[in-house]
Amino acid sequence: MSTALVLFRRDLRLIDNPALTAACESHEHVLPVYIHDPDESGAWAAGGASRWWLHHSLTSLQTRLHSHHAGLHIRRGHSLAILQELIKHSGAEAVYWNRLYEPSAIANDIRNKAALREQGLAVHSYNAALWREPWQIATQQGDPYRVFTPYWRNLRAHLQVVAPLPEPTLRGWNKLPGGLELSALKLLPAIPWDAGFAESWQPGEHGARQMLELFCDDAVSDYAQARDLPARHGTSRLSPYLHFGEISPRQIHFALIKHVKRMDAKRRPDIEPYLRELGWREFAYHLLYHFPKTPTENFNPRFDSFHWNPPDKALLKRWQQGRTGIPLVDAGMRELWHTGWMHNRVRMIVASFLTKNLRQHWHEGERWFWDTLVDADLASNTLGWQWVAGCGADAAPYFRVFNPVTQARKFDPDGVYLRRWLPELADFPLDTLHEPWKDPERARQSGYPSPIVDLAQSRQDALAAYRTRKD
Repeated sequence: MSTALVLFRRDLRLIDNPALTAACESHEHVLPVYIHDPDESGAWAAGGASRWWLHHSLTSLQTRLHSHHAGLHIRRGHSLAILQELIKHSGAEAVYWNRLYEPSAIANDIRNKAALREQGLAVHSYNAALWREPWQIATQQGDPYRVFTPYWRNLRAHLQVVAPLPEPTLRGWNKLPGGLELSALKLLPAIPWDAGFAESWQPGEHGARQMLELFCDDAVSDYAQARDLPARHGTSRLSPYLHFGEISPRQIHFALIKHVKRMDAKRRPDIEPYLRELGWREFAYHLLYHFPKTPTENFNPRFDSFHWNPPDKALLKRWQQGRTGIPLVDAGMRELWHTGWMHNRVRMIVASFLTKNLRQHWHEGERWFWDTLVDADLASNTLGWQWVAGCGADAAPYFRVFNPVTQARKFDPDGVYLRRWLPELADFPLDTLHEPWKDPERARQSGYPSPIVDLAQSRQDALAAYRTRKD
């Protein structure tokens, strides 16, 4: 009677899980395992917000497995040593997992796969996170892409609508020795700061399906316009579920096509803008795979000589706390702290403010987002920060400096988003809400801070610094 171990990582779902499905099809006994080893992530161990999500996602996965009269064997330590121990206890003859694409994860998987195969184990790995593997999309010369539009054109031509793999039936699960309770991983904060997270999210496979259904029923019909309005629930909000593998791009694509086909032809929304956004996620992984140093190094080496301002802890702290005196920046940073998430357009604006108006290194913002976002993803986080800073692939031109006032007036014209996250400004009239410094006495009485920088002057200083960088 054959036995296999299935190693869960960031694929915390039962439906459309290639590794789990393949193991269940080939073996009588399938033993689900989760091994927690932050050291294997190197400098990019999960931040506080991600650990919160992981705890609740694993809780959800345990519940799903219990419905199959199965369980999740949780361990902490070096993955290879623990897998070898579990193989010895269970008599497993094969190990299955779904691939990760971060540089440290790739190196670790290569080592583990080689060591296990040397012991005579069968090791099988699958793609559960992307439409296409990073190495499957290339230019006509066989090189990786550096610009999104031609990459997306190539990827889009290869996209097929494929039904997700059904939920498999697990059989013959036996409890293994040495398992830990989830609480032993100490993923939750010692001092509770997560009340807003719990109000905003339901981690797990069920929560992912609910969020997808909400998107199909509501936001997708107006996505092309509403996605830029931070006060609206106009985006899918599926990014954390995608990061933790509680849902796959294939599931989302299939559900959207199915939803659109049920609608009257005249009312069918255009889902291409949203598919293109998923394409940006794929592009981020494409870049991380082919250019693995980009989380710490400029993609464009011409920016290595750029003169950032000296690190300023006081400025950085005010940016982190949403106390810059610039309403849209502060609203975004407070939304991030309270919910672990920030609207995508606002992410670009707060990043532009940090890297251009304050001229603090993009690494500072990258690290703060890494610790505070529930959807913190090395590929997407790196792409986003380098894009805004102007030093990345397909980057915004250096002379593009988002004006937070102009952006707020355009995308939050009634101030709904600002009033939601900045209670000090809730009673400000609309004519000064976006620029409270124009009514200094009211701003002083409200307790809202004065701007830490002059937007116009800091923009000119940034442009001058960018123009003088060494080509």
